[in-house]
Amino acid sequence: MSRSMVAGNWKMNTTPRQGNDLVRAVLEKLGTPPTRVVFGVPEIQLMAVKAQLKDHPGYAVAAQTMHQEPMGAYTGEVSAEMLADVGVEYVILGHSERREYAGEDDNLINRKIVAAIAAGLKPIYCCGEKLDIREANNQEVVVGRQVEQALGSLSPTQVKEVVVAYEPVWAIGTGVTASSEQAQQMHDYIRRMIGNQFGGEIAENMTILYGGSVKPDNAAELFAQPDVDGGLVGGASLDAESFAAIVRAL
Repeated sequence: MSRSMVAGNWKMNTTPRQGNDLVRAVLEKLGTPPTRVVFGVPEIQLMAVKAQLKDHPGYAVAAQTMHQEPMGAYTGEVSAEMLADVGVEYVILGHSERREYAGEDDNLINRKIVAAIAAGLKPIYCCGEKLDIREANNQEVVVGRQVEQALGSLSPTQVKEVVVAYEPVWAIGTGVTASSEQAQQMHDYIRRMIGNQFGGEIAENMTILYGGSVKPDNAAELFAQPDVDGGLVGGASLDAESFAAIVRAL
């Protein structure tokens, strides 16, 4: 299967009506997509968007987070089993905003990844460094630690289900984008890490996305890099024309 994918992370944006209109517009512009396309939508819209995609192969839906336990007294939370039961295929885990605002660390994220895979979901695992780390040239140390803590305990069978998204935190929502060379260097590093632990075949088949201010005018250059398999798109995923252009670039 091709490694390529474009996933949109809507974050806490769009009402259900707006989300319906956005999905419809993307479908009209793309038709059958040239790569896997994933809509990461607010929890309240998951079932509606899933239904909207029913007759459109090539598209999937992702939750933006989930709880690590299968059930219990966790008011306001949703479990992996609940998501899988309504047909959700993917779940975004470890996003920098969840780390920053919800205090999630890679030990917790590891538990969520394990729970997601057990329920039949495919985790989109996010990792990346802040600006001070990049300026100190310690990005590989930090990202390597994140990947090891979140994925190191998985079996080869489990890690096959994981999509990794490298998101330099300094390039999210800032308008600043990592250069294509910076993106390629980190993607290559992550793939080599996976290969060292899980073998070359698993590493070569792993989808590694770039997630840092991907836009129509930089997507083609980023996606041309040999280890950049697509994008986890934030703000540009909220505009149908921009998102469709990014998908076409891949």
